[in-house]
Amino acid sequence: MESRTGFLISQIKQVQARIFQRLLQDSGVEEFNGPQGRILYVLWQKDEVPIVELSQKTGLAKNTLTVMLGRMEEAGLIRKKAAESDKRQSLIVLTKKARNLQDKYDEVSEKMNSIFYRDFSQKEVQMMDRYLDRILDNLEKSEHSPRK
Repeated sequence: MESRTGFLISQIKQVQARIFQRLLQDSGVEEFNGPQGRILYVLWQKDEVPIVELSQKTGLAKNTLTVMLGRMEEAGLIRKKAAESDKRQSLIVLTKKARNLQDKYDEVSEKMNSIFYRDFSQKEVQMMDRYLDRILDNLEKSEHSPRK
């Protein structure tokens, strides 16, 4: 029996992105879009992140990320600064404007979670989270293992 998992994950990702963008707009967030929100989310967890690390944590290709960071810098959400240890390395730093948007983003994320898990029991939510953690762990192990 062929698994539909990959197809379903792709469909979920597409629909989720559209809904998340709508929720941002409905909440009056016009400063960033959904994909930029992924970048901000990482930076809200840890500020002053090198582009390579940001690429890994967001899953965005470095060239895509560079373009998005340029737009975010123009919008006053981030700035770049040289790393103390290596002046050739740029760190991405949140601005005060971006820090002030975290609460709105968190509200939208909570709404998104309530949509994801509507009609799920607490036990089902916990099971789903464990399954997704296992899938992510499997993928990360595969990504870092030598090719055969």
